[in-house]
Amino acid sequence: MSGKIAIIGGGNLGQAIAEGLLFSKFCKPADIIITKRNVATLESLRKRGMTVTSDNSMAVKQAGLIILAVKPFQVSDVLKGCKKELHSSHVLVSVVTGVSIKDMEEIITKKLAVCRAMPNTAIAIRQSMTCLSFSQAREEQVQRVKDIFSRLGKVAVIDEKLMDAATVLGACGTAYAMRYIRANIQGGIEIGFDAATASLIAAQTVKGAADLLLEKGSHPEQEIDKVTTPKGCTIAGLNEMEHQGFSSSLIKGISASFQKIVKG
Repeated sequence: MSGKIAIIGGGNLGQAIAEGLLFSKFCKPADIIITKRNVATLESLRKRGMTVTSDNSMAVKQAGLIILAVKPFQVSDVLKGCKKELHSSHVLVSVVTGVSIKDMEEIITKKLAVCRAMPNTAIAIRQSMTCLSFSQAREEQVQRVKDIFSRLGKVAVIDEKLMDAATVLGACGTAYAMRYIRANIQGGIEIGFDAATASLIAAQTVKGAADLLLEKGSHPEQEIDKVTTPKGCTIAGLNEMEHQGFSSSLIKGISASFQKIVKG
């Protein structure tokens, strides 16, 4: 199998993946092929040594691993257009929302490794939470895909039936976290900070809290206990938030988002 990676679709997500692979030195620029109809918008990547083309079939033919990063309505036409170039040694990875592995397999009608990946917008700064599901993939193929997305953040391999749930928790979750941070900023302004300082404190505090869990592997309640003293200000604030439905509203919101995806 060729060691080259073809990114079919050089939009924001495709470019973010390419940039992340270069930044992490996962591969050489010459090992990345990226496609787009308007190749002029990819000139900066060409100057850095990537192959830039509008020919999807050529890209697929030269690569061993293909990352599909087009719009959902384009998937069928794109896969049909390069179908004859796909063969059993290829690994096809889709980062397209809402397109199942079965959908892709029915289009390509060939036996090859297929992966569905669900990153989030933090992939732009190589801090994504990416969930992966596989079909017909060998262990070394699974590992290669995991290695790629591990350079772009954290990775979890899940059953595809959980992809809708992963969308809510990992992708919609970014918006939920941002709303929490925004509320923190508003509260900070109310108690005396200017907006810029409140924003810095709120964002860095949330980042630090997340890093504690990721690096130490601890449970949130363990870290909460460390800053919650008897009759202190932390427990007073936490109790008031819970009285106002803080945790239950978050859980209900996650459930509502999931039901929206499932029922349409």
